[in-house]
Amino acid sequence: MKPDDQTPDPEKRLEASRRLRGKRKGGTQAEDDGFDRSNPGTLASLADRWEAYLEERNYSPRTLNGHKWSLRNFLIWTNDRSLADPAEITKPILESYQRHLFKHRQTNGQPLAVSTQRNHLGTLQRFFAWLARHNHILANPAADLDLPRKPHRRLPKGLPTDELQTLLAIPDTRDPLGIRDRAILELLYASGTRRRELAKLQLADLDPQARTLHIHEAKGGKQRLVPVGQTALHWLQKYLLKTRPRLALDATEQTLFLTGYGEAFSPGSLGNLVKKMMKQAGINRSGSCHLMRHTAATHMLENGADIRLIQQYLGHAKLDTTSIYTEVAITHLQAVYQKTHPSATGAGESEA
Repeated sequence: MKPDDQTPDPEKRLEASRRLRGKRKGGTQAEDDGFDRSNPGTLASLADRWEAYLEERNYSPRTLNGHKWSLRNFLIWTNDRSLADPAEITKPILESYQRHLFKHRQTNGQPLAVSTQRNHLGTLQRFFAWLARHNHILANPAADLDLPRKPHRRLPKGLPTDELQTLLAIPDTRDPLGIRDRAILELLYASGTRRRELAKLQLADLDPQARTLHIHEAKGGKQRLVPVGQTALHWLQKYLLKTRPRLALDATEQTLFLTGYGEAFSPGSLGNLVKKMMKQAGINRSGSCHLMRHTAATHMLENGADIRLIQQYLGHAKLDTTSIYTEVAITHLQAVYQKTHPSATGAGESEA
């Protein structure tokens, strides 16, 4: 099985990869975005300075890109209204922009998700707070902005054990790529990593002797050390011995998991690979890699793991993010309740 490779012959795949890499070389010059930077005090000029400020303070690339994207959208909106001076931005103007986000429709006709609206407005709150703190404006117009309420979080539902075992058996482990795919599934389940974290893993991050995985580039630029079970280690060692040497075109490449083209997976391609295997297993659920993460956390909780240890395992900054799994485990709680509570068994009933 080769779900991420279009051509069956490894040599043809490698040649196609070389041609693709050749096309990627070069690059184009960035075009002028059209924003007013006529003096250091314009919104666009100060936005540049704030982004540099965040970069100097070691914010993660993902966070930086999110802030840049949100500011760019705001600058487009202000540019259309000839608003270039930060002193012109008042709370009513920001509330007008908030209504614009609420009414905006994407190319598919769908509104922006509430989480996206909150992200855009949250960036403006942080940006204008920085402007006020550094005396670029007299007061922060975004300080009392009333953000949309967070949507109700859907309870994550992990895979039951039988479906998980069906999925793990999908890769054809007689094929080198099947060994790789089995190792990916096993590590997702064993470590609870996010797909972005898994895609960035390096060879040195795995310590087979200590049975640990060092995740350097976790969400928010954090790091964590997680255990790896014996089953996952078995398939990882098979992959490192039998498959990866055949995929690695460059001896200096240190990324743990490689595609059939000898390159690191992107988070998207890794998610697509797992999604294809789930479809083959008859699992029609959204989430792919994240579903494996939910499954790992749910199974640990059902088997008695402390919620704070699961928080550390998943790399959640706040316990309330992890506590959602306590609601997921209600089925397990009901089973224990049925076995142990006198009222559930009818033992406490008295005859009329």
